[in-house]
Amino acid sequence: MNRYPVWKYIIIAVAVLFGALYTAPNYFGESPALQITSGKSTVKVNSETAARVEAVLKQENIPNNGVSLDAGTSHSVRARFADTDSQFKARLALEKGLNPDPADQAYIVTVNLMPNTPQWMQKLHALPMFLGLDLRGGVHFLMQVDTKAALTKRVQGFQAAIRAELRDKNVRHAGIDRVGNTVEIKFREEETRKKAKDVLSGQMPDLAFVEAADGADLKLVASLKPAALKETLDNGVKQNIATLQNRVNELGVSEPIIQQQGADRIVVQLPGVQDVARAKSIIGRTATLEVRMVDDTITPGTELNASIPYNSELFTSGKNTPVVLTKDVVLSGDYISSATASLDENHQPAVSIDLNGDGGRKMREATRERVGKRMAIVLFEKGKPEVLSVATIQSELGSRFRITGMGSMENSAELALLLRSGALYAPMEAIEERTIGPQLGAENVTKGLHSTMYGFAAIAIFMIAYYMMFGFFSVLALAVNVLLLVAILSVMQATLTLPGIAAIALALGMAIDANVLINERVREELRAGASAQAAISAGFDRAWATILDSNVTTLIVGLALLVFGSGAVRGFAVVHCLGILTSMFSAVFVSRGVVNLWYGRKKKLQSLSIGTVWVPDQAK
Repeated sequence: MNRYPVWKYIIIAVAVLFGALYTAPNYFGESPALQITSGKSTVKVNSETAARVEAVLKQENIPNNGVSLDAGTSHSVRARFADTDSQFKARLALEKGLNPDPADQAYIVTVNLMPNTPQWMQKLHALPMFLGLDLRGGVHFLMQVDTKAALTKRVQGFQAAIRAELRDKNVRHAGIDRVGNTVEIKFREEETRKKAKDVLSGQMPDLAFVEAADGADLKLVASLKPAALKETLDNGVKQNIATLQNRVNELGVSEPIIQQQGADRIVVQLPGVQDVARAKSIIGRTATLEVRMVDDTITPGTELNASIPYNSELFTSGKNTPVVLTKDVVLSGDYISSATASLDENHQPAVSIDLNGDGGRKMREATRERVGKRMAIVLFEKGKPEVLSVATIQSELGSRFRITGMGSMENSAELALLLRSGALYAPMEAIEERTIGPQLGAENVTKGLHSTMYGFAAIAIFMIAYYMMFGFFSVLALAVNVLLLVAILSVMQATLTLPGIAAIALALGMAIDANVLINERVREELRAGASAQAAISAGFDRAWATILDSNVTTLIVGLALLVFGSGAVRGFAVVHCLGILTSMFSAVFVSRGVVNLWYGRKKKLQSLSIGTVWVPDQAK
């Protein structure tokens, strides 16, 4: 007889329960909501912000269905409402209540949608899948990065670094000029040129130096090596992506898609955003960083009405704490080559900063005589300055130093991101933009859902009509496959797009194909004269090798699409690969479990409900 051990049925029951639990959030729908995010780099969204939101709504007598803090990647507060009228009234009230100065908005209030998933499911991280641009509507941009500007910026940095290095080493030259993507250094003597080449080759491994002559002048031509050139262009695109990811939070988009396409293009998709002009202004926004010294002639705590020197300016740091900084800029963010979150010697959060050659020289000159004094980092955004950090100089700083006193690793990571991506590394231009309305997205969702349901119904009718009870078992396994696939996508918080729906429909066909192989194998065993129980056992065992081979070869193609594809192709490949894995589990493991449960306990099983078994030598 064919029987499954109890532990296998427990696995099937757990899998079905898992699938039902994590698929369910996709059926609860969404309700109108507001998303409150930070409008400034120095303003943090936390539990105090959520309390302020609740107080404003209560003061204005606006009913709501709950205010919650989203402590994930978006760092936002969300308020849910029963209808759109309450939603828009609340938006006006919050914009006024949270931002006393309309010209200087500390918080951004954005219209959004929030899933209606019950709280007990959310605590189990059972959340619906995100809907992509083609299913929810929104804005799509294709940005072209100016790689020539990125390369020019890098060459200019090397030019300044070469000048500083030769000056530090007392190597005389007759001029340093940038010609295209190369730097030409002129000399009067061959011995000096050789000395300069030795000095620069040891300090700048990314540059290739070639000797040349121009009349009586001896030249040393420096150019980026191919590997360094590729790294420069890649870093420029990656830094722009990091900058964009930081900026789109202001739009209140919780699931933006920002990814590289090709060598110098960036795809930006903002589901749910309909204001193209505002999205473009945010994406193309510029921000600059400056390092300044604190004016030590001003005693902290004194009145600042008329005591600010002519060469200083008044700023605010933290919770509106006044700080006076000199107007002289030690260095700007252009000199920062890298910034990473780290720990200091006391295992406290810090930010490690690497400067390029010229930036290191400027920092040494500025801090050599100012040990024990304070230094500030200022971010200029939208034409308004924000003091990110004020730190005491412990020793002379060079190309590498740390900023301490971050409080938490989250703050140090945020500051490191700002230092790396406070400004775009290279300019970008929108070469393609389009807007997809929410009505079209809803229509796409309806059509995709109907196509999948109709396809499932057609398969179910055919399988039950052709294979009878075994066809019903196959349909049951197919339902488990869809349940598991949607549940895994929901757990992964994958973004569902039209290609993803197509991949789900394809997974149905591939999953039922495995059951067709099993049913036909069982028929072959019955045709050969095997008993019913022996036919079930042999049919499943012999079909497994064929199912495995066909699914592995298809999985290889799916992995190739995942590795080499981009955009919608990758989304299709993810669902496709997951569908293959769930289909193998459901078509073989679940299907056999159901068959064994139905037929396995019957000792004297005479026949199987598997449709017509045609035997060649048998008379009609």
